[in-house]
Amino acid sequence: MYRQILDPVAGSLAWSSLVAAVPLIVLFVLLGIVRTTAWLAAVISLAVALLVAIFVYPMPAGPAFLAASEGAAFGFFPILWIVINAIWIYNMTVRTGHFDVLRRSFARVSDDQRIQGVIVAFSFGALLEALAGFGTPVAITSVMLIALGFRPLKAAVVALVANTAPVAFGALAVPITTLATVTGLPLHSLSSMVGRQTPILGVFVPLALVFIIDGKRGVRQTWPAALVCGVVFAVAQFAVSNYVSAPLTDIVASLLSAGAVVLFLRVWHPAHAEASVSGGGGSTTTLPRAGRTGGSAGDAGDAGTRDSGAEVFRAYAPYLIIIAVFALAQIPAIKNVLNSVTRSFNWPRLHILSASGKPSTLTTFRFDWLSSAGTLLIIAGLITIPVIGIRAGEALRTYGDTYRQLAPAIVTVMAVLALAYVMNASGQTATLGTWMAGAGGIFALISPILGWLGVAVTGSDTSSNSLFGALQVVAAQKAGLSATLLAAANSSGGVLGKMISPQNLAIAAAAVGLSGREGDLFRRVFAWSILFLAVMCVLVYFQSTPVLSWMVP
Repeated sequence: MYRQILDPVAGSLAWSSLVAAVPLIVLFVLLGIVRTTAWLAAVISLAVALLVAIFVYPMPAGPAFLAASEGAAFGFFPILWIVINAIWIYNMTVRTGHFDVLRRSFARVSDDQRIQGVIVAFSFGALLEALAGFGTPVAITSVMLIALGFRPLKAAVVALVANTAPVAFGALAVPITTLATVTGLPLHSLSSMVGRQTPILGVFVPLALVFIIDGKRGVRQTWPAALVCGVVFAVAQFAVSNYVSAPLTDIVASLLSAGAVVLFLRVWHPAHAEASVSGGGGSTTTLPRAGRTGGSAGDAGDAGTRDSGAEVFRAYAPYLIIIAVFALAQIPAIKNVLNSVTRSFNWPRLHILSASGKPSTLTTFRFDWLSSAGTLLIIAGLITIPVIGIRAGEALRTYGDTYRQLAPAIVTVMAVLALAYVMNASGQTATLGTWMAGAGGIFALISPILGWLGVAVTGSDTSSNSLFGALQVVAAQKAGLSATLLAAANSSGGVLGKMISPQNLAIAAAAVGLSGREGDLFRRVFAWSILFLAVMCVLVYFQSTPVLSWMVP
């Protein structure tokens, strides 16, 4: 049995934090500066984390490697289990041609690529985040953007940046419910508080997407539609999270924001500039319309294509089926049946005590094989097969092809989660968190950074809340601050770390055919992550003072 030590280096929390941060520093340097492929960077960083755990903390080698194995298993189930099955459904629609029908349907809403980017990456991505989460929105929306004419790198960047404001309420608000569980705070209070933080991001993210797609000119020409999308999403997210239901928050907000843009486009149309738009790599295009910034050669042939109502319905059917399956799974009677076969068990031979001497919950592995979002996606996929008319054998081959397509991402996600579990089990993560929590009253300013760090490492707002939620509450009590505010700040800050997490970078790169270029993605989204994080830090700080304390429920 291993008991965590938080200050193994000369009894100093500060020096210990510096050493504990080494695996993360190695990971981000390899990705952002050395430009190492994500899977290799993850494996090297995992090795560094194991060395720090064994020789510095010191954690026996056996438990250290067992913690890594548990993390790798968690990386595959439930995280990759969700992503793989979501991409499988998408790949089936590509095989049958229904994805092209869906693309043409989106194109008819607006022929302006900037507007399409907002609707697909932000609104539709928020719906996917609400239903499945765990990388699914990035994987699906990035390839949808490519089909609409975006170049792969830009499509991935847009999808990653868009996957921010909805994340705290993703997967039917699992991050919030997890936060309530680990902190002991009321679910409604946490939902309300997060609903008074992330909507601020929601207003500005569509504008940021337009800027990424077409620079200042894009913002100048399309800001009314982007603002309508952001404001409607923000108002809906606030209202539903505070007065209706946390699990329904992103579903309602995403649908209302998309509907608002569609209705707004009936009375307003964006201006189109004749000047060229840089598409990257030295090439330029004349107009920011669909298919004009790097679409396939076949895109031009879509101009006169008219799809029947039945074909359009079949194109949307997979996503309608996903919504229906996930909605049915929330009915209490069905939910109880699905959960009845869930099994939780302690990871074999792994026994860990926290620094306070209490048994760690990290070693408990929850195998919810039937109620998992990944399994629900399998069910939705099986229902989709006859609806879109793909043969069973072709669907099975597509499933195998999906695993091959995502192979680098699978290695990356499993290695990074192994890294996270080693850091958590050895005490490295707790060392960093405890050191930051010692900042006193100023901790309100850096509280979101703790959540951001947790998601950057684990790729999951849920995991970050599990790691640092209770620590935020303790720090708040010591500093005389609102526990609800800082616990919520962990989740709200965490959503901004998702775009730079190696897992999401690997999933995005694999989806758009750029495996090995995760470092390029990292460099393009890092500044956005820091910018939004700074905004969140300032917001939380003022919410801890009389200036905005009225926002705290």
